[in-house]
Amino acid sequence: MYKMQNLKILNGREAKKILHLLEEQFGFTGKLEYIFLINAKEKVYVVSKDIGNIELDKLRIDTIGLYFGTLHDNEIRLTIEGSQLIGPYAKKNILELNQGQVRQYVKGYDVALETQLAPGYYLIKSGEDFLGTAKYTGEKLLTFVSKARRLRVLNE
Repeated sequence: MYKMQNLKILNGREAKKILHLLEEQFGFTGKLEYIFLINAKEKVYVVSKDIGNIELDKLRIDTIGLYFGTLHDNEIRLTIEGSQLIGPYAKKNILELNQGQVRQYVKGYDVALETQLAPGYYLIKSGEDFLGTAKYTGEKLLTFVSKARRLRVLNE
């Protein structure tokens, strides 16, 4: 197994743990044609299986791949891109927001909900678009949109 300076390539057993979390949390049973990598902060990245054709030991690499999500307390919180990869194939814990809630969410505000959902992570959806993952506390959605990706003005 090749280990980059900050990333570890996951073996089959370790990758199955991530796939199991995706199935348990979001009902995702599809196949991802990627290699999973993880750093010391439990951030999960995905990269094409074609990476095996590159001689990585001859390159100076700090990071590689697409940031997919973060492992935390035996759960996975997907990034915007991670939610877009699995969202169309997910079968549960998908929360569709109305336009007012979407405005709050993409601006980085927590969203108050009047619903009877179980606490946990939900894929956030608006129409056909997956916008990321939020954690429902029992009262509100905690937004994980990074400051750099928050929208100040939303064109409608």
